[in-house]
Amino acid sequence: MRNKIGIILGSTREGRVSESVGQWVLEQSKDINNIDFEIVDIRDYNLPFLGTSEDLSGVQKWNDKLSQLDGFIFVVAEYNHGMTAALKNALDSAKDAWHNKAAGIVSYGSAGGARAAEHLRGVLAELQVASVRTHILLTLFDDFENFSVFKPRSIHLNNLKVLFNQVNDWTNALKVLRK
Repeated sequence: MRNKIGIILGSTREGRVSESVGQWVLEQSKDINNIDFEIVDIRDYNLPFLGTSEDLSGVQKWNDKLSQLDGFIFVVAEYNHGMTAALKNALDSAKDAWHNKAAGIVSYGSAGGARAAEHLRGVLAELQVASVRTHILLTLFDDFENFSVFKPRSIHLNNLKVLFNQVNDWTNALKVLRK
């Protein structure tokens, strides 16, 4: 059975580049066998900040989507040495739907988004998501023209294939825990 991997766009702000980064990840996944990748944009779920609304329809829709997925690749923007508030809220808006799944990280920022990725790894561990070792770090100085137009260097392509394989292997290994 083919694994379903969601490419989670972790930014919701106007002018974000996570869409172009996520699309690049999706395009590179076309050559990977036995995995179905799809972009999952947290912006589409209208998630209220935790505890601020009685309307939980977006939260339910979010949880339903996550439950359909076997693993994740997070596209993470770094803001002030951490992940976006929107991504943190999306992570907190689900619990059981995350458990015993694998995740890879593609981060971007002035320092490649490394600090946001490390922030994310700690939260994923608490949610019982196994993050894989290989990590794609995209720097605003080298992988974006004028800090806004995504033009990834080819050096990332081999690492991205390794990341896909690690996420798939860990997803397969964790399936027995999800039954």
